Amino acid sequence: MRPTAGAIHWYMIKNLMRGLAPLALILSPLAVPSPALSAGVILFPDALAELTEASEDPDGYKESAFAHWNQGLDAADGCDTRSEVLIAEAEDAPKSGKDCALTEGRWTSYYDGQSVTDPAALRVDHVVALEEAWQSGASGWTAARREQYANDQGAAATLVAVTARSQREKAGRDPAEWVPAEDSRYCRYVGEWVSTKLRWGLSVDKDEMEALKLFADGPCEQTVVMRSTAPR
Repeated sequence: MRPTAGAIHWYMIKNLMRGLAPLALILSPLAVPSPALSAGVILFPDALAELTEASEDPDGYKESAFAHWNQGLDAADGCDTRSEVLIAEAEDAPKSGKDCALTEGRWTSYYDGQSVTDPAALRVDHVVALEEAWQSGASGWTAARREQYANDQGAAATLVAVTARSQREKAGRDPAEWVPAEDSRYCRYVGEWVSTKLRWGLSVDKDEMEALKLFADGPCEQTVVMRSTAPR
């Protein structure tokens, strides 16, 4: 029987953990003292303990349930949320024209490490996709609450500028099915995933939690997760 895509992904994660086990031992808290954490941050394994595990409910999801993009943080700048995120994440600032039309600039898409100089080639992605948020608790929110989530610039982890290709590859999948391929990126990704779920009080399902635990028990043990409270 041909293995499913999910099974293949699990196989890859487990073999990745085996390959990095010696490194995890070297970098364990027993070998290297952990730096003192400031208020508002928590280590990845401890963050997992604060998540609520629950079955997902996909019924009724539609993208239009999350109004985006809205006028952003500054209603007077003429830029919507997407444009404000692109401006904030640019390594070389873009030029802003009429109606906040962006040109030039430079970004690095951290999902795949690609350098991008055309803002039209970028997508602003919800790290925890709208569909995933719906299935994890947002279905019970008000429309206004879902709009807040879809346009959240109060935490850097919620919205990220990435290539269209990498956004399509990730789609609505959770870390049991997809993480960035490079080892320099996936610990940041799972840390931001958990940070967003905690910020918005979203649950995780069983497979999702098991995948996150694999990272917490291996190379991402010392990953720092930002703690913040979503707007009310």
